[in-house]
This record gives sequence, C-alpha cells and structure tokens, in this order.
Amino acid sequence: MMKIIRFFFVAMTFTGLLCLLTACGPTVNQIKPVETVTINPSFQAQTSPVPTVPPYRCGSWASNNAPGTYSTISIYAKLVGKDAQGVAGATAQAVAHFQNSDLTLDTQPKSDKGGFVVFTLSLQGRQPSRVPATVDVSFTVNKTKVTCSSAFFTPQ
Repeated sequence: MMKIIRFFFVAMTFTGLLCLLTACGPTVNQIKPVETVTINPSFQAQTSPVPTVPPYRCGSWASNNAPGTYSTISIYAKLVGKDAQGVAGATAQAVAHFQNSDLTLDTQPKSDKGGFVVFTLSLQGRQPSRVPATVDVSFTVNKTKVTCSSAFFTPQ
C-alpha cells in the first residue's frame, strides 16, 4: 500500500512540475490582420483650384544691406504685370521704418518702362548700429494699390 501511495505522490509531483514548466514556456502571439487600404476612385476627381496670378506684383530692395549709420542708400523697387513685364507710369510711395520712428520719403517717382523706381534714403543716424530697419514700398496703378515685399538693411 505504501508503494501505491508513494507512486501516486511521485506521479502527482511530476504532473504538477510538468504543468509549471508548460506555463513558463514561450507565449504565442497571434498575428494581427493587416488593414486593407482602399482608395475611392472619386478621390482623383477632387482637385484643388489652381491659384490665379495677381494682375500686378512687385518687390523692393536696398542698394546696401549693411550701410554705415550716416550713409545714404538707394531703395529700388520693380512693378510687373501678369506677363512679368515691367509696368510703366505707376506712382510709387515709400516709408522707412526705423527703431523709434517712421519716415515717409518725399519723392513719389513714376515707374519707368522696365517698371523700376529708385528712392534715395539718407540714414542720418536714425537707426542704431546692428539694428535692422525696413522700407515699405507700394505702387498705385489703375487706382489699385500694390504693396511690395519690404526692403531691409542693418546699419553697421
């Protein structure tokens, strides 16, 4: 009888150890299904509108981006139409923006056949050294005001 109890005890111990070893084995991960991407054919028919070219465009720049604080510089500007050709006869205005004040430039030149105008700006120490300043230029053509990109400079 003792042999049967011992056999039963040993068999149960081995069965328990076998269950423990099985529980500590590697885990099995299920493969997740890959999502399928579908593209609606009407998507290609949805196009963004093409931006229109404005009737006039312009830009301005300084003759010297690092002038002395008492220098005199030129501010250039150019006005073009849709065809990228210069627009003649447009009146230009310019305002210089310094750290502590603004200065409207007195002259109001008309653009030449290439669309160019030139302003003369005497700095007269109005802007501290190493502090950037800007000049806004705009044109009036056919009763339309066209604002240019700003010209800039930093006195040295």
